[in-house]
Amino acid sequence: MNAREQLKTKQRVVIKIGSSSLVHAETGLLNFPKIEILAREVADIRNQGKDVVIVSSGAIAVGKAAMGISRLHTLKQKQACAAIGQVRLMMIYQKFFSEYGLNTAQLLLTKQTMLDGESRLNARNTFEELFSLGVVPIVNENDTVETYDIRFGDNDRLSAIVTALVHADLLILLSDIRGLYTDDPKTNPDAVFIDEVDRIDDVLGMAKSTTGSSFGTGGMATKLSAAEIATSSGADMVIALAEDFRILHSILEGEACGTLFRAHPHEFYMMDYLEKM
Repeated sequence: MNAREQLKTKQRVVIKIGSSSLVHAETGLLNFPKIEILAREVADIRNQGKDVVIVSSGAIAVGKAAMGISRLHTLKQKQACAAIGQVRLMMIYQKFFSEYGLNTAQLLLTKQTMLDGESRLNARNTFEELFSLGVVPIVNENDTVETYDIRFGDNDRLSAIVTALVHADLLILLSDIRGLYTDDPKTNPDAVFIDEVDRIDDVLGMAKSTTGSSFGTGGMATKLSAAEIATSSGADMVIALAEDFRILHSILEGEACGTLFRAHPHEFYMMDYLEKM
């Protein structure tokens, strides 16, 4: 069985979805047909007996749209829009997921949650209980209380931390790019797509810190950082295009979608990593 076919055997999957993957680029408003497809795909994965976690951005973007704000100038504005948008986003997720017989749960995590041993254990126990109940946890950073110096900063790394926390065996980062290239394909037509990465150390130098999206915060640098965390914790990781969420089915069927990063587990010290962030 090759590396792609082994993805069929994964039993606990974390799926990260960025803000730009949930909204219409022209308006910043939610793309309801895409979210409906996401719910159907996740329901089918759950029906195969697999556990699923969704790490979802989008609260600030939804809050901005709800309040008719075009640009945010202060941290207080961002936190207020996050508080407004998170409620709306979860309501929409629950509406669509319930149509396929699924319950969702909201977990808002902070860096401090992961740094504190007791809080980290409580978070993991909550995840395990939700899995046993057949619930789909939907995770986001708690932007309403975090500040710049004590936050994860992006959901790529947060999703990898969650992958390590719950001992998931696959992390899927759905992005506005097909996967990893030797250079930025938006500016360099000669950039070569990389189908599979055996060791993350071989590609860390290819990181680009920028992204073409006006809604997301993570570029390729954060995705490679996520790959470093996930593969070290024992999970494979796939970066794939979020244009059509039906790609989730293709990935878990072992098709050649996106860039696959192979797991190379060793002792992953979450505390050490977080303290260096």
